[in-house]
Amino acid sequence: MKPPARLMSLIEEGLIDSVVRQLMSGKEAMVFVVRCGAETRCAKIYKEATQRSFRQAVDYTENRKVKNSRSARAMAKGSKFGRQEQEAAWQSAEVDALYRLAAAGVRVPQPYNFCDGVLLMELVTDAQGDAAPRLNDVAFTPEQARQHHATLIKEVVRMLGAGVVHGDLSEFNILLAHTPGVDEADGLDEPVIIDLPQAVDAAGNNHAQRMLLRDVANLRDFFGQFAPELLATEYGPEIWSLYQAGLLSVDMPLTGRFERSQASVDMQAVLREIDDARAEDAARRLRMATAG
Repeated sequence: MKPPARLMSLIEEGLIDSVVRQLMSGKEAMVFVVRCGAETRCAKIYKEATQRSFRQAVDYTENRKVKNSRSARAMAKGSKFGRQEQEAAWQSAEVDALYRLAAAGVRVPQPYNFCDGVLLMELVTDAQGDAAPRLNDVAFTPEQARQHHATLIKEVVRMLGAGVVHGDLSEFNILLAHTPGVDEADGLDEPVIIDLPQAVDAAGNNHAQRMLLRDVANLRDFFGQFAPELLATEYGPEIWSLYQAGLLSVDMPLTGRFERSQASVDMQAVLREIDDARAEDAARRLRMATAG
Protein backbone atom coordinates (compact mmCIF):
# COMPACT_ATOMS: atom_id res chain seq x y z
CA MET A 1 0.00 0.00 0.00
CA LYS A 2 1.03 3.64 -0.37
CA PRO A 3 2.89 4.72 2.79
CA PRO A 4 1.12 7.35 4.92
CA ALA A 5 2.92 10.69 4.97
CA ARG A 6 3.77 10.30 8.66
CA LEU A 7 5.77 7.12 7.91
CA MET A 8 7.86 8.56 5.09
CA SER A 9 10.61 9.85 7.40
CA LEU A 10 11.03 6.35 8.88
CA ILE A 11 11.28 4.89 5.38
CA GLU A 12 13.85 7.53 4.40
CA GLU A 13 15.86 6.73 7.55
CA GLY A 14 15.81 3.03 6.70
CA LEU A 15 13.82 2.10 9.81
CA ILE A 16 10.93 0.79 7.69
CA ASP A 17 11.16 -0.92 4.30
CA SER A 18 7.48 -1.02 3.37
CA VAL A 19 3.96 -0.63 4.72
CA VAL A 20 1.84 -3.78 4.49
CA ARG A 21 -1.57 -2.58 5.67
CA GLN A 22 -3.43 -0.56 8.28
CA LEU A 23 -4.11 -2.64 11.37
CA MET A 24 -6.43 -0.35 13.30
CA SER A 25 -7.46 3.24 14.00
CA GLY A 26 -8.17 4.06 17.63
CA LYS A 27 -9.00 7.04 19.77
CA GLU A 28 -5.43 8.26 20.06
CA ALA A 29 -3.51 6.57 17.22
CA MET A 30 -3.47 4.65 13.96
CA VAL A 31 -1.46 1.43 13.72
CA PHE A 32 0.09 -0.01 10.56
CA VAL A 33 1.76 -3.36 9.86
CA VAL A 34 5.21 -2.69 8.37
CA ARG A 35 8.18 -4.65 7.11
CA CYS A 36 11.61 -4.03 8.61
CA GLY A 37 14.13 -6.25 6.86
CA ALA A 38 13.08 -9.85 7.53
CA GLU A 39 10.76 -8.87 10.38
CA THR A 40 7.15 -7.74 10.46
CA ARG A 41 6.49 -5.03 13.04
CA CYS A 42 3.88 -2.38 13.70
CA ALA A 43 4.09 1.39 13.53
CA LYS A 44 1.85 3.41 15.81
CA ILE A 45 1.13 6.94 14.54
CA TYR A 46 -0.14 9.18 17.32
CA LYS A 47 -2.98 11.52 16.47
CA GLU A 48 -2.67 15.21 17.23
CA ALA A 49 -4.44 16.46 20.35
CA THR A 50 -7.18 18.09 18.26
CA GLN A 51 -8.00 14.72 16.65
CA ARG A 52 -7.93 12.59 19.80
CA SER A 53 -11.11 11.58 21.57
CA PHE A 54 -9.40 10.29 24.72
CA ARG A 55 -11.26 11.93 27.57
CA GLN A 56 -9.91 13.61 30.71
CA ALA A 57 -6.34 13.87 29.43
CA VAL A 58 -5.56 16.32 32.26
CA ASP A 59 -6.12 13.54 34.83
CA TYR A 60 -3.56 11.34 33.11
CA THR A 61 -0.87 14.00 32.64
CA GLU A 62 -1.00 15.25 36.24
CA ASN A 63 2.50 15.41 37.75
CA ARG A 64 4.27 14.03 34.68
CA LYS A 65 7.86 15.15 34.92
CA VAL A 66 9.53 17.18 32.13
CA LYS A 67 13.32 17.29 32.33
CA ASN A 68 13.74 20.52 30.37
CA SER A 69 12.85 23.49 32.61
CA ARG A 70 12.11 25.75 29.62
CA SER A 71 9.62 23.19 28.32
CA ALA A 72 8.04 22.86 31.77
CA ARG A 73 7.55 26.64 32.04
CA ALA A 74 6.09 26.82 28.54
CA MET A 75 3.69 23.96 29.27
CA ALA A 76 2.56 25.69 32.45
CA LYS A 77 1.90 28.91 30.53
CA GLY A 78 0.03 27.13 27.75
CA SER A 79 2.01 28.81 24.97
CA LYS A 80 2.17 27.38 21.45
CA PHE A 81 5.61 25.94 22.19
CA GLY A 82 4.28 24.63 25.49
CA ARG A 83 1.40 22.86 23.77
CA GLN A 84 3.84 21.29 21.32
CA GLU A 85 6.02 20.10 24.19
CA GLN A 86 3.00 18.76 26.05
CA GLU A 87 1.98 16.80 22.96
CA ALA A 88 5.51 15.39 22.64
CA ALA A 89 5.46 14.39 26.31
CA TRP A 90 2.09 12.64 25.86
CA GLN A 91 3.44 10.64 22.92
CA SER A 92 6.75 9.69 24.56
CA ALA A 93 4.96 8.55 27.75
CA GLU A 94 4.05 5.23 26.12
CA VAL A 95 7.66 4.58 25.10
CA ASP A 96 8.85 5.27 28.65
CA ALA A 97 6.12 3.04 30.11
CA LEU A 98 6.90 0.17 27.72
CA TYR A 99 10.58 0.08 28.68
CA ARG A 100 9.78 0.49 32.37
CA LEU A 101 7.20 -2.29 32.41
CA ALA A 102 9.23 -4.68 30.26
CA ALA A 103 12.08 -4.31 32.77
CA ALA A 104 9.62 -5.22 35.54
CA GLY A 105 8.60 -8.41 33.72
CA VAL A 106 5.23 -7.19 32.45
CA ARG A 107 4.28 -8.63 29.06
CA VAL A 108 4.03 -5.62 26.76
CA PRO A 109 5.03 -5.15 23.10
CA GLN A 110 8.76 -4.64 22.67
CA PRO A 111 9.52 -1.07 21.53
CA TYR A 112 12.20 -0.62 18.84
CA ASN A 113 12.23 3.08 17.98
CA PHE A 114 10.35 6.34 18.43
CA CYS A 115 10.72 8.94 15.68
CA ASP A 116 8.61 11.93 14.59
CA GLY A 117 5.59 10.90 16.63
CA VAL A 118 5.69 7.28 15.42
CA LEU A 119 6.36 4.34 17.74
CA LEU A 120 7.89 1.32 16.01
CA MET A 121 7.32 -1.83 18.06
CA GLU A 122 6.69 -5.56 18.11
CA LEU A 123 3.71 -6.92 16.21
CA VAL A 124 1.98 -9.24 18.67
CA THR A 125 0.79 -12.32 16.77
CA ASP A 126 -1.34 -15.44 17.10
CA ALA A 127 -0.31 -19.03 16.30
CA GLN A 128 -0.71 -18.39 12.55
CA GLY A 129 1.50 -15.29 12.60
CA ASP A 130 -1.43 -12.92 12.11
CA ALA A 131 -2.13 -9.94 14.36
CA ALA A 132 -3.23 -11.25 17.77
CA PRO A 133 -6.90 -10.82 18.73
CA ARG A 134 -8.12 -8.59 21.53
CA LEU A 135 -9.78 -10.17 24.55
CA ASN A 136 -13.03 -8.62 23.34
CA ASP A 137 -12.87 -10.75 20.19
CA VAL A 138 -12.55 -14.09 22.02
CA ALA A 139 -14.94 -16.31 24.01
CA PHE A 140 -13.57 -18.28 26.96
CA THR A 141 -14.46 -21.31 29.00
CA PRO A 142 -14.89 -20.64 32.73
CA GLU A 143 -11.48 -22.17 33.45
CA GLN A 144 -9.76 -20.10 30.74
CA ALA A 145 -11.44 -16.96 32.09
CA ARG A 146 -10.23 -17.72 35.62
CA GLN A 147 -6.67 -18.37 34.44
CA HIS A 148 -6.45 -15.26 32.28
CA HIS A 149 -7.98 -13.15 35.05
CA ALA A 150 -5.41 -14.46 37.55
CA THR A 151 -2.58 -13.76 35.09
CA LEU A 152 -3.73 -10.21 34.47
CA ILE A 153 -4.23 -9.46 38.17
CA LYS A 154 -0.57 -10.41 38.63
CA GLU A 155 0.35 -8.11 35.74
CA VAL A 156 -1.52 -5.25 37.42
CA VAL A 157 0.48 -5.96 40.60
CA ARG A 158 3.75 -6.00 38.62
CA MET A 159 2.82 -2.70 37.01
CA LEU A 160 2.01 -1.15 40.37
CA GLY A 161 5.29 -2.49 41.75
CA ALA A 162 7.00 -0.60 38.93
CA GLY A 163 5.07 2.53 39.95
CA VAL A 164 2.70 2.46 36.96
CA VAL A 165 -1.08 2.33 36.65
CA HIS A 166 -2.38 1.65 33.13
CA GLY A 167 -5.35 3.98 33.52
CA ASP A 168 -7.47 2.55 30.67
CA LEU A 169 -7.09 -1.22 31.02
CA SER A 170 -9.92 -3.28 29.56
CA GLU A 171 -10.68 -6.11 27.15
CA PHE A 172 -10.10 -3.65 24.29
CA ASN A 173 -6.38 -3.15 24.94
CA ILE A 174 -5.21 -6.61 25.94
CA LEU A 175 -4.10 -8.96 23.17
CA LEU A 176 -3.77 -12.75 23.25
CA ALA A 177 -0.36 -13.70 21.87
CA HIS A 178 0.75 -17.19 20.90
CA THR A 179 3.58 -18.44 23.09
CA PRO A 180 6.43 -19.78 20.89
CA GLY A 181 7.17 -23.46 21.47
CA VAL A 182 3.77 -24.16 23.02
CA ASP A 183 1.29 -26.28 21.08
CA GLU A 184 -2.02 -24.50 20.59
CA ALA A 185 -3.89 -27.38 22.22
CA ASP A 186 -1.55 -27.60 25.21
CA GLY A 187 -1.75 -24.16 26.73
CA LEU A 188 -3.36 -20.76 26.89
CA ASP A 189 -2.29 -17.84 24.79
CA GLU A 190 -0.43 -15.11 26.67
CA PRO A 191 -2.15 -11.80 27.50
CA VAL A 192 -0.17 -8.78 26.26
CA ILE A 193 -1.04 -5.32 27.59
CA ILE A 194 -1.04 -2.51 25.02
CA ASP A 195 -2.00 1.19 24.69
CA LEU A 196 -0.05 2.98 27.41
CA PRO A 197 0.18 6.71 26.53
CA GLN A 198 -2.23 7.47 29.38
CA ALA A 199 -0.29 5.41 31.99
CA VAL A 200 0.08 7.33 35.25
CA ASP A 201 2.62 7.42 38.05
CA ALA A 202 1.12 5.52 40.98
CA ALA A 203 2.74 7.69 43.63
CA GLY A 204 2.59 11.07 41.89
CA ASN A 205 -0.91 11.17 40.43
CA ASN A 206 -3.89 11.92 42.67
CA HIS A 207 -6.17 9.90 40.38
CA ALA A 208 -4.01 6.74 40.45
CA GLN A 209 -6.14 4.89 43.00
CA ARG A 210 -9.38 5.56 41.14
CA MET A 211 -7.81 4.47 37.86
CA LEU A 212 -6.37 1.27 39.29
CA LEU A 213 -9.72 0.34 40.84
CA ARG A 214 -11.40 0.94 37.49
CA ASP A 215 -8.77 -1.11 35.62
CA VAL A 216 -9.27 -4.08 37.94
CA ALA A 217 -13.05 -3.71 37.84
CA ASN A 218 -12.93 -3.82 34.03
CA LEU A 219 -11.06 -7.14 34.19
CA ARG A 220 -13.54 -8.49 36.77
CA ASP A 221 -16.58 -7.48 34.72
CA PHE A 222 -15.24 -8.88 31.45
CA PHE A 223 -14.08 -12.27 32.73
CA GLY A 224 -17.10 -12.44 35.03
CA GLN A 225 -19.21 -12.98 31.91
CA PHE A 226 -17.57 -16.40 31.58
CA ALA A 227 -16.84 -17.19 35.24
CA PRO A 228 -19.60 -15.45 37.26
CA GLU A 229 -17.94 -16.06 40.63
CA LEU A 230 -15.33 -13.44 39.67
CA LEU A 231 -18.02 -10.76 39.86
CA ALA A 232 -17.99 -11.03 43.66
CA THR A 233 -14.25 -10.39 43.97
CA GLU A 234 -12.64 -7.15 45.12
CA TYR A 235 -9.03 -7.42 44.02
CA GLY A 236 -8.73 -3.69 43.28
CA PRO A 237 -9.24 -2.40 46.84
CA GLU A 238 -7.16 -5.28 48.21
CA ILE A 239 -4.24 -4.51 45.86
CA TRP A 240 -4.32 -0.77 46.56
CA SER A 241 -4.54 -1.29 50.31
CA LEU A 242 -1.47 -3.55 50.27
CA TYR A 243 0.37 -1.08 48.02
CA GLN A 244 -0.34 1.82 50.36
CA ALA A 245 0.89 -0.24 53.31
CA GLY A 246 4.11 -1.15 51.46
CA LEU A 247 3.22 -4.85 51.57
CA LEU A 248 2.41 -5.54 47.93
CA SER A 249 4.52 -8.03 45.96
CA VAL A 250 3.96 -10.32 42.98
CA ASP A 251 4.48 -13.39 45.16
CA MET A 252 1.90 -12.35 47.77
CA PRO A 253 -1.27 -14.48 47.49
CA LEU A 254 -4.38 -12.36 47.04
CA THR A 255 -7.82 -13.33 48.28
CA GLY A 256 -10.09 -11.09 46.22
CA ARG A 257 -11.76 -10.05 49.48
CA PHE A 258 -11.61 -6.65 51.14
CA GLU A 259 -13.08 -5.38 54.38
CA ARG A 260 -13.91 -1.71 54.10
CA SER A 261 -13.32 0.80 56.85
CA GLN A 262 -16.35 2.05 58.78
CA ALA A 263 -14.94 5.61 58.80
CA SER A 264 -16.96 8.55 57.43
CA VAL A 265 -17.50 8.56 53.68
CA ASP A 266 -16.22 11.31 51.36
CA MET A 267 -19.43 11.91 49.42
CA GLN A 268 -17.77 14.17 46.82
CA ALA A 269 -15.32 11.37 46.03
CA VAL A 270 -18.20 8.89 45.75
CA LEU A 271 -20.09 11.18 43.35
CA ARG A 272 -16.93 11.59 41.23
CA GLU A 273 -16.62 7.81 41.08
CA ILE A 274 -20.25 7.51 39.96
CA ASP A 275 -19.84 10.15 37.26
CA ASP A 276 -16.63 8.53 36.06
CA ALA A 277 -18.25 5.09 35.99
CA ARG A 278 -21.11 6.45 33.89
CA ALA A 279 -18.70 8.09 31.47
CA GLU A 280 -16.60 4.91 31.27
CA ASP A 281 -19.70 2.83 30.56
CA ALA A 282 -20.72 5.20 27.78
CA ALA A 283 -17.21 5.04 26.30
CA ARG A 284 -17.24 1.23 26.51
CA ARG A 285 -20.59 1.02 24.73
CA LEU A 286 -19.25 3.30 22.00
CA ARG A 287 -16.15 1.13 21.58
CA MET A 288 -18.28 -2.01 21.37
CA ALA A 289 -20.55 -0.40 18.78
CA THR A 290 -17.53 0.69 16.75
CA ALA A 291 -15.85 -2.73 17.07
CA GLY A 292 -19.05 -4.41 15.93
